[in-house]
Amino acid sequence: MLKNVKTIVVLLLLSSFGVNAQDKVPVYLDDKKPMNERVEDALKRMTTEEKIAMIHAQSKFSSPGVKRLGIPENWMTDGPHGIRTEVKWDEWDQAGWTNDSCIAFPALTALSSTWNKELASLYGKSIGEEARFRNKNVLLGPGVNIYRSPLNGRNFEYMGEDPFLTSKMVVPYIKGVQSNGVAACVKHFALNNQETNRNSVNVVVDDRALYEIYLPAFKAAVQEGDVWAIMGAYNKYKGQQCCHNEYLLNDILRGEWGFKGVVVSDWGGVNDTKQAIHNGLDMEFGSWTNGLSWGTSNAYDNYYLAKPYSEMIRKGEVGTKELDEKVRRILRLSFLTTMDRNRPFGSFGTEEHALAGRKIAEEGIVLLQNNNNILPINLSKTKKIAVIGENAIKMMTVGGGSSSLKARYEITPLEGLKKRIGNQAEIVYARGYVGDPTSNYNGVVAKVSLEEKRPQAELTAEALKIAKDADIVLFIGGLNKSENQDDEGHDRKHLELPYGQDKLISELAKVNKNIVFVNISGNAVAMPWIKEVPGVVQGWFLGTEAGNALANVLVGDVNPSGKLSFTFPVKLADNGAHALGEFPGGDEVKYNEGIFVGYRWVDKNKIKPLFPFGHGLSYTTFAYGKVTADKKQINTGDKITFSVNVKNTGSREGSEVVQLYITDSKSSLPRPVKELKGFEKVALKAGEEKTVTFTIDKTALSFFDDKKHDWVAEPGDFEAIIGASSTDIKSKVGFSLK
Repeated sequence: MLKNVKTIVVLLLLSSFGVNAQDKVPVYLDDKKPMNERVEDALKRMTTEEKIAMIHAQSKFSSPGVKRLGIPENWMTDGPHGIRTEVKWDEWDQAGWTNDSCIAFPALTALSSTWNKELASLYGKSIGEEARFRNKNVLLGPGVNIYRSPLNGRNFEYMGEDPFLTSKMVVPYIKGVQSNGVAACVKHFALNNQETNRNSVNVVVDDRALYEIYLPAFKAAVQEGDVWAIMGAYNKYKGQQCCHNEYLLNDILRGEWGFKGVVVSDWGGVNDTKQAIHNGLDMEFGSWTNGLSWGTSNAYDNYYLAKPYSEMIRKGEVGTKELDEKVRRILRLSFLTTMDRNRPFGSFGTEEHALAGRKIAEEGIVLLQNNNNILPINLSKTKKIAVIGENAIKMMTVGGGSSSLKARYEITPLEGLKKRIGNQAEIVYARGYVGDPTSNYNGVVAKVSLEEKRPQAELTAEALKIAKDADIVLFIGGLNKSENQDDEGHDRKHLELPYGQDKLISELAKVNKNIVFVNISGNAVAMPWIKEVPGVVQGWFLGTEAGNALANVLVGDVNPSGKLSFTFPVKLADNGAHALGEFPGGDEVKYNEGIFVGYRWVDKNKIKPLFPFGHGLSYTTFAYGKVTADKKQINTGDKITFSVNVKNTGSREGSEVVQLYITDSKSSLPRPVKELKGFEKVALKAGEEKTVTFTIDKTALSFFDDKKHDWVAEPGDFEAIIGASSTDIKSKVGFSLK
């Protein structure tokens, strides 16, 4: 029945495009024909003017199709965490729709901290369904730029410091999105690791670091995820803008990796017509419309790939070869998305999506410190809970730049705690500090006004008063999405908590020792009071179901199983980018730390971090057996399997992330002490034991030799290391490569 309905719809569409139902269906509309034939058939029917129109925007978030041929428009949407509200055709202001309130999913730092590939797939599938229902065919995300510095304002949109973890998490996300006939658009390609001078800064990085640290997740997206679109970055590399960078786009992306999809510019990331023509860009969006200034109205024909390109063709300065290549790739995108008659219809703002977001949030929350087993909260012995901190009542689905959302609803931490605890214990709240009092963000109005006229001394006194006689204090603070915090367009100024929170936490610790600090952020923060506070929880930006997810973990309904996807340094000097003095740089930034990013820097310099990469505690305990290898020596074409038993030795069910690191004992080039090359999240009932296995080949032993411009696995001795984090090593086993 459904097939017949679709056939009727197609016939009606054909007739509306001037194709008689009795005529032969054009090749480009026949989905039984090979993709290349369809593309070439459509291309030869198009005029040069129609081709030029397809390669640049017609509104803030759309580009034209070819109405005459029945090829639909392309509609883009932010962002990686939820489907952006509709904006006006030619303005950034909201369009005022009443049916575009989305489910806000956790930020990608929370997703990566689940270390759960199945949840990455669920995330992609769910957000893809939301995009499809809203008739968007390109989702501008996910972001996979590497966490180089804890001051990068956009880190919360990415997946941490490790290229292997990011690669393994991004592939199922992409496949989940694209199962809906919606293209994922992985961003920002490449080296977009700061917001300061992001439109102009030239990144200087050696080829080893480029290939080993900053490119692997993009390569996995292309070769393993078959991603249909990639977004260029704002910054420069080798002195050339990344959105039309010959080396990145032509040589690496298309030449070395064989990318067949569309390269989309970041909004305003195009700066030169000739380079945009020749250096691999396909679709231009968001240029400052006249090429010079922000927001000139309705000037899309002035884009670099619009009239300037047409004029160059008319004058004979360039041919149409490059234009045809761009349009071929855009047509392929259309056939995979808007012109795929079999793609599902999607769904939007559903309970199913909200619960998926909650599940991801619960597994992403990281229990960082739990001295004296202060958590979970024992409600049978707890009569009064003091909740302190602005972030307990502040919306976090808004702000932060292009990922800001109009969520269908957002449960704040205080709401979630009150809902879960009810009358089992008294909850009293004090704000404690004033951070950002904004209560209306681009048309989204907060449920609780954040306006505050009382002086800080009065707020402090109130917080100390309610903390003094509480059984437990939950300080819910951290960062927000305001300027110079977790925010697109701005980097943080320092590692410390803003708004005087550090001083307030120390004051609270003097009147009550039972404090849990819940850090709502997408970034690491300094914790100078760490020895004064027994409990620390990393709470991220958790989306629509944030408060419910957080409450479930704090009271123990959910056993925390998240692990950090980046290192928390004690101080900025413990981070390679800052120790070597090159963040954020000026007109140029040098990645002097090379391949030694995150835990690689920590290991090399024997630094004790505040919390290491891969760290996360549980309300149960796990015992590891000794890792074994199925062979002691392998040849270059062989695989080797490592096995380790893990047992839940506690009294409740829990999940553990077992991590495999590889060490090269001797190398012709400097190498990290160890590198992550495998991980598995295993769920265990109390007393249950399971065997976890990892199988690798020589790619896990390889490094990039910049002189040979190739990956090299040198014969010699290696170690396989099993850890519960990058510093919590359980056992090792040696092997060799012939």
